[in-house]
Amino acid sequence: MNGNSPIKLVDPLEDPLLGVGTYEDFNTIDWVREKSRDRDRHREITKKSRQSTMALLHSISDAFSGWLLMLLIGLMSGALAGGIDISAHWMTDLKGGVCLIGFWFNHEHCCWTSNETTFQERDQCPQWQSWAELITGTSEGAFAYIVNYLMYIFWALLFSFLAVALVRAFAPYACGSGIPEIKTILSGFIIRGYLGKWTLIIKTITLVLAVSSGLSLGKEGPLVHVACCCANILCHLFTKYRKNEAKRREVLSAAAAVGVSVAFGAPIGGVLFSLEEVSYYFPLKTLWRSFFAALVAAFTLRSINPFGNSRLVLFYVEFHAPWHLVELAPFILLGIFGGLWGALFIKANIAWCRRRKTTRLGHYPVMEVLVVAALTALLAFPNSYTRMSGGELISELFNDCSLLDSSQLCGYKQPTNTSETGVGNALGDRPADKGLYTALWQLALALVFKMTITVITFGMKVPSGLFIPSMAVGAIAGRLLGVGMEQLAYYNHDWLIFKGWCTPGADCITPGLYAMVGAAACLGGVTRMTVSLVVIMFELTGGLEYIVPLMAATMTSKWVADAFGREGIYEAHIRLNGYPFLEPKEEFQHSSLAVDVMRPRRGDPALAVLTQDGMTVEEVETLVESTHFSGFPVVVSQESQRLVGFVFRRDLLISIDNARKRQDGIVGASRVVFTEHAPAQDPDAPPPLRLRGIMDLSPFTVTDHTPMDITVDIFRKLGLRQCLVTHNGRLLGIITKKDILKHMAQIANRDPDSILFN
Repeated sequence: MNGNSPIKLVDPLEDPLLGVGTYEDFNTIDWVREKSRDRDRHREITKKSRQSTMALLHSISDAFSGWLLMLLIGLMSGALAGGIDISAHWMTDLKGGVCLIGFWFNHEHCCWTSNETTFQERDQCPQWQSWAELITGTSEGAFAYIVNYLMYIFWALLFSFLAVALVRAFAPYACGSGIPEIKTILSGFIIRGYLGKWTLIIKTITLVLAVSSGLSLGKEGPLVHVACCCANILCHLFTKYRKNEAKRREVLSAAAAVGVSVAFGAPIGGVLFSLEEVSYYFPLKTLWRSFFAALVAAFTLRSINPFGNSRLVLFYVEFHAPWHLVELAPFILLGIFGGLWGALFIKANIAWCRRRKTTRLGHYPVMEVLVVAALTALLAFPNSYTRMSGGELISELFNDCSLLDSSQLCGYKQPTNTSETGVGNALGDRPADKGLYTALWQLALALVFKMTITVITFGMKVPSGLFIPSMAVGAIAGRLLGVGMEQLAYYNHDWLIFKGWCTPGADCITPGLYAMVGAAACLGGVTRMTVSLVVIMFELTGGLEYIVPLMAATMTSKWVADAFGREGIYEAHIRLNGYPFLEPKEEFQHSSLAVDVMRPRRGDPALAVLTQDGMTVEEVETLVESTHFSGFPVVVSQESQRLVGFVFRRDLLISIDNARKRQDGIVGASRVVFTEHAPAQDPDAPPPLRLRGIMDLSPFTVTDHTPMDITVDIFRKLGLRQCLVTHNGRLLGIITKKDILKHMAQIANRDPDSILFN
């Protein structure tokens, strides 16, 4: 080396390195640092925009990029949702038969063009043949029934096997609902690959297969995951979102709204769902962008028109009869049922999932899916209400009976004279006939079946949503209660509670409305949604005048379910999986101080720290290799322990490795310097390595006597990953997010080691 040549010092502040400021897998992002970097970037662009036209155009395109990204997410998610709806509809019908004029037509589309359908049997036409008709030539008799039964089980097993095999082979992250993990990711945790392209492809394909297999699951939760995958992939097109984890999470919050918008055709409900249920950080700007993206997605889905009825959902209904104040009592009763069912479901499902994790059952996911699919198909086929898909069942239960309805649920005795037919097309309350009694028995059996099978289905290694099964349970219970109330009113309209508003021959009670209220109550009991749920329900059904019954039932179900435990199903699964998620709704009520939670505790080895100018590269590397910490406080010296800043492990390793390659003379004996000016050293000494640029000069600190409830609030509201504890300016210890979660688990008498990830 030539002694006269000047030594080039690499300073990461002036010369940013690739990889510095990024995060490793299963780590929490530093929200404060990310927001600060975005502000600096924005300031730089604004300053340059005053200097030239090109820079001004760059500034405008930068401001517009967020809206463009929302447009792309809405278009992509809407298109995918439309494809999923059409495919699932076709494959669900494939279990029952095939269309002769084109195998790609589902049952409804096949019979649309037929001139040989009757109104009473509008779902039967010669172009659509059941498997028994194709194989045996007849659709009547015991043998034909057995052939249809076996073909139904065969298709159910084939679809469920393909779903679980694809998930296992290509994208293990594509299983489940995805909402617990998305909540955790939005809180700042990093799970690489969870929102990647393979997960998107496999989740889209296997979601269609899982729904079509007839398993008791819905596509609504997984559609949120699909929309977030689209958002994450499209974020890579824009530097602003690719390089900043906090900005990307704002986009993912909007994508969660898009997911619900296309799942239910409820754009406003989607925005409120994202705000109430999944988002951790939701500024006003994200609210507007979510609204725009949800609008674009709903418009795209409406253009595709997957159900052929100009609606965005399968179960759109319109009720015409007003509800009466007396009916609030049965609505509240449905709320109580929904709350009890929600609490029971969460406890049973978590117990089953824990059993799956801790016993040999978890070693055979494919076998588990096949057994559950076989059991579901075997028990579902004989009952027409369990044989149909969840969406069709809810549609049937929400339906209000008209004079020409051929559904079994409308098996009333026909009015003998026209004076009993009520006003206009609306029918007056009528006495139940044999057809309705049969339907009620089948519904009661379907209720027991759905309540049991959903417990073991949710959490298997296939994409599985919970919205539709929960709504189906509530809709069945609501319809049963609604028919009961209707018959009570018909036979006892002179009772005090019915007097004055329910005259003979009038349409007093709408059983479909009870089904709708029951569906909302059960979904609220399981997920603990309130505002967003009511808005989703009235967007679904167009029933603006039924907001009060929906609100009463939803609020009651939340109160009842909260009495048994504050956690909804998603929070329960987050805790079961040990994700580092600080629940914003959970109160911290213990009187501990920061000094009780920080590390090191009494008897532990001293805290691993770096000094600002007293350590060599070799000493720093030895310290990093001998510990597993994510970062290190920087102090003035080992004796004084006065705090200077904080350095992340990843940034430190990347900077040292890079300096060895790019800076002449950096060896193990080179001094590592975190001060602004390098200290004087011997002329023969190797050049120092200046790393002030990677140090956080304003790390968050609390004193040792700060109450833990305030510390927890700081962590929640600022999204911190660690906080340093000082006493009179001297460094005492460190509190990480994981330490807080472990402390909270200990207080609640739970296993603190269940928090799996750093």
